[in-house]
Amino acid sequence: MAFSYTTAADRSGQAVRWLALFMLVLLAGCAGRPTLETRDTASLSMQQALIVSTARNALGAPYQWGGTTLRGLDCSGLALLSYRTAGIALPRTSNQQFQALPRRDRAQPGDLLFFGPRGRATHVGIYIGNQRMVHAPGTGRTVRVSDITKRYWRHHFLGAAGPRS
Repeated sequence: MAFSYTTAADRSGQAVRWLALFMLVLLAGCAGRPTLETRDTASLSMQQALIVSTARNALGAPYQWGGTTLRGLDCSGLALLSYRTAGIALPRTSNQQFQALPRRDRAQPGDLLFFGPRGRATHVGIYIGNQRMVHAPGTGRTVRVSDITKRYWRHHFLGAAGPRS
């Protein structure tokens, strides 16, 4: 019969290996999310101004799943309405919009901000400048302005996208 003994050095080495593995997993999880960076410009293009203006005009509109008018909007319906006003066609859902538009390294007013788990956009808002977005947050709520520096938005951010320049 064989006995095995673990020394303090063995246990210490195991602890170091587990700590190193934990740190690797933690860093890998952080590396997968883009950072939410913005670039506010002094002057907006006509398209950007129309998108931002339409989004602001929707403030207070009730949330309605599948809604695309001021009588009721969901998040992707708000993006669709705002971009349509500027003469830009968009797909209907937030994930389709995320896939269709060119990505931005830094969001500019009028760009769309996408949020969701595992690379799939489940929410979209319109960046209006000053670290704020207009979005339709969900059932029982109305279209509103939110601060994108909040932990929730930073943690769920997938990317920014906008029309071709």
